[in-house]
Parts: sequence; C-alpha cells; structure tokens
Amino acid sequence: MNKHRVIVLGAGYAGAVAAGRLAKRVHGEDVSITLVNAEPDFVERVRLHQLAVGQELPARPFAEMFAGTGVELRLGRVTAVDVDRRTVAVGVGGEADGVEELAYDTLVYALGSGWDDHGVPGVKEHAHEIASRPGALRLRERLARLAAGESVVVVGGGLTGVEAATEIAEARPDLRVTLAVRGELGDWLGPKAQQYLRKVVDGLGITALERTSVTGVEADRVTTADGAGIPAAVTVWNAGFAVNPIVAATTLELADGGRIVVDETMRSLSHPDVYAVGDAALAAGPGGKPLRMSCASGVPTAWQAADAIAARLTGGKLPKVPIRYFNQCVSLGRKAGLIQYVTADDRSVRAALTGRFAARYKELVCKSAVWGVTHPTMGMPARRRRVAPQRAAQPGAAAGLAATPR
Repeated sequence: MNKHRVIVLGAGYAGAVAAGRLAKRVHGEDVSITLVNAEPDFVERVRLHQLAVGQELPARPFAEMFAGTGVELRLGRVTAVDVDRRTVAVGVGGEADGVEELAYDTLVYALGSGWDDHGVPGVKEHAHEIASRPGALRLRERLARLAAGESVVVVGGGLTGVEAATEIAEARPDLRVTLAVRGELGDWLGPKAQQYLRKVVDGLGITALERTSVTGVEADRVTTADGAGIPAAVTVWNAGFAVNPIVAATTLELADGGRIVVDETMRSLSHPDVYAVGDAALAAGPGGKPLRMSCASGVPTAWQAADAIAARLTGGKLPKVPIRYFNQCVSLGRKAGLIQYVTADDRSVRAALTGRFAARYKELVCKSAVWGVTHPTMGMPARRRRVAPQRAAQPGAAAGLAATPR
C-alpha cells in the first residue's frame, strides 16, 4: 500500500501544531507528513514587537522540534498551489536552483497572513511592519538609529498596534511615540480594561490620536483624512492582516478577504482534500460568527483539522469540540498587561485583569503556546492508528466527500 501523502504548508502556530498532532494520530508506515516552510526556525509571532525593540528571542529549530516524530521538514518558499492537480510548487535554494513540485493526497494550508496596507499610498514604500520576523528585524535596525526626541507613529489600535506602541515607548522613553486609531482607544475592550489601557498609555508618554484615519505615509510623516500632517521618522503599520496572496490564484472557494471557506472540521467546501487552518481559514465560531485572525483561533483550528484528517483516514470519530474564546491577552510593555475576558463569540465583558499580574498571565500564555508548538507529540497519549485500506486505496479518497458526509 502506498503511503497517504499529507503536505502542510506553513509552520507558524497553526501549521506546526497540525503537523505534530497529526503525526501523533496516524501510523508512519501508512502516512507521510511533509511540513513546508521558508525558514528553519519557529517564529513566535506574538513576540515580534519585543524583537523589534531589541530583545532577543530564543532560536527554536524545526529540525530539533520534529526530530523523531516522523514529520519531514522541507525548507523552501511556496510559490504556487494547484488544487486540481494536487501539487504544490516550492522554490528551493536561490533563484538559480529553481522550483520543486510536490504531490499530495491531503493538503493542510497554513500559510497564514501578513500585513495589509489597505491600498494606502506610501505604506509599502515607507512604513514598517511586525507581522513577520524580517519586518521586525528591519524595524529593530531602524529604531536603533533614531536619536532622542525623534518621532514614531504607530498606526492601528488593535492588539498588535497597542502592543507595539507600548513596547516601543517603554524600551525607548527618549522617543516621541504616537498611536493613531480610527475609533476610540481600546474601544474593543470592556470599561475596566479600557480605562487601564488609557492609564498605561498616558504613563508611557504615548500620544493617542483617536478617531484618526491615516490616508498616506511619507518618509518623514503621515497624513490624515482631515489633511493634517503628523511628523514620523518611523511609521509602524498595524492596520490589520491580509491572507497570503498565493491562495487567490487557486480554484478554492474563498470568502471576501481571500480566506478559504471551510466546514466545522476545517475542510474546504470546494476541495475536500484541502484543509485550511489559522489565519487562512474562514471558520465559523459560536453563533456562526467568523473566527478572528489570531493565535487563539489558529491553534484550535489546527487541532480540529489534524483530528479530522486522522479520523477520516483511520475510520475514527470526527471531532465535534466547538471552538470558542475565553479571553484576550495584551502585553503593555514588560511591566504591565491586561487580560480581557470575553464571551464564547469574542465579545468583551466587564471582567478583566490588569497590572503586573496580567503581564505575568500573558507571559504564561505565550510560553504555553510555544511549548505546545515545540513539543508537537507530547502532552497527549499515543494514538497512532493504522489507515483503513479502503481509505488509502485511491489517492485523496480518505479526505474526500465520500469518506464522511458533512
């Protein structure tokens, strides 16, 4: 019997967890699992604001993480996906080394997201981003060259923008940091958390420009919808995320915004041999509300996909654990933080934790998340089941619509 070929694209939180969990669920003699990623180390995306201000993050090589798990690591940048031919094109080495084509029976698409410039003039040319490690390192280098008194404008008042602004202001109190938000500062938080956020922002000397839309970015300033110019030696753009554009060139069913439409098991509605996890997936949470792009969504979707693939291959029971939210964790520099408790569908409630205890709580959450990624086959019992012969007889059959009805 030929091995059922599973390819996982992307080794962020969702992709790495999906590959490791699946390796724990299926037998290596029946299933091959290949993890494709452009970098050899795991990137703690939720800590990139720390990297940007000069803090060092430990190296976490995939070769060590997946040693002995049966997961094969393939280093290279995904250049195309053909879901009709069931192939993936991967650029290997330099440009002269060309492209390698990999065939799959089941694909897990976990290429995630990057920054979204929203078409605002000058963003790509002049702004910095911290949605990727290269971007965070470029910002780090630029911030290190700034002299005392120079200005930094952080655009975007969501989790990433708030964390970036407070981290920069704490690490470099000699800089003038401005946070530009379209609505009110912390308007997505409950009253207690919002009040605390304002207190921390004021204490760090950050200027919060509320109800401000940035309409242009230049090398030394940003412009707003009312025509005002704000000096900015450095602009940090955190106004949302965009799905990796590779998926737009496929025939997968996509929602507005480019995310792959999936069912409750993270399987594509249009191509049942494709699963999407993390930021790439448009998955429904409680009440049918789409899950937001975040680590808090990505890891549970990876669990769901891995368990569903294993179940369909081995004839097991499909997972039916609903994905829900519990809290939002925000670091405000290294000394403060806030934990906003939320409803199952991610709406803020009055209850919140603040201060140093919340900072330690957020740190524990970050460490727990990375531990789960870097120990992919630990923390759960071994259940490596054999693939049912009839499900592996034809390539892709185990993942197809005929295997288990939606």
